Amino acid sequence: MKLRRFALVLPLCAALLAPGATFAATPSGVQHELERTITGPQRSPANVARDRNRHPLQTLGFFGVRPDMTVIEVLPGGGWYTEILAPFLHDHGTLIEATPPSGPMAARFRTKLDANPAIYGRVYKTPFAPPESMALGPPNSADMILTFRNLHDFMYENVHGQETDAILMRFFRSAFKTLKPGGVLGVEAHRAPHDMSPRESFKLGRLPQAFAVAEAERAGFQLAGTSEINANPKDSGTMPVWFLPPTLGQGTTDRARYEAIGEADNMELRFVKPNP
Repeated sequence: MKLRRFALVLPLCAALLAPGATFAATPSGVQHELERTITGPQRSPANVARDRNRHPLQTLGFFGVRPDMTVIEVLPGGGWYTEILAPFLHDHGTLIEATPPSGPMAARFRTKLDANPAIYGRVYKTPFAPPESMALGPPNSADMILTFRNLHDFMYENVHGQETDAILMRFFRSAFKTLKPGGVLGVEAHRAPHDMSPRESFKLGRLPQAFAVAEAERAGFQLAGTSEINANPKDSGTMPVWFLPPTLGQGTTDRARYEAIGEADNMELRFVKPNP
């Protein structure tokens, strides 16, 4: 899929983000290419149906992605964002997927990439399987690292005698090491109430926002902005995220209630690795 040359001109309209959010200045030419990619035929109908909840244009615009970047996507799962990032970066940038080298999800993801080499033929993979393997790339090699709705996956209970949050810190430090000075770590994560213990909230697939920010800052990052574009005030943050759409893990039990709430409340955090 060929992308037209992009013009670095005007910043992205602030109306795309929630009021009061701080965001990266995304040139309008980049915004146009990103929007064209999001509406492209390479995306599956099931993934497109979730755009109204996931707001990919506003989310990626907030993080400040550009088509000439080297971007690492951490734990891409089934490839929801890969469908957007791969063609967007195809001509001028590089997409690296940090993904487990084996297992059912890895096999499905590999099949997805292999089925469409025109889109995914220039996507690289690096083995990433917490807690044993957490390197993301050579030092100072990436412009941007993105993690979507899986920050809680780096919280474990008593793995090899480590504290619950020790592996989360390993992730932040690995990301910090891999990013170039001035590089961006973009985090979208399921949010827990501010007064909930992280050691309890991660069992629900969530983390308190202040805790996530403090851990990233402890690893050396600077918080460069937050956005409420994927917030959901209907979600109290006190139930497992897999009870809610799209998983609806309770089956028919209280299904109407969970569908009425919608997808989980999510925070958007933009961190920067300071220049020396």
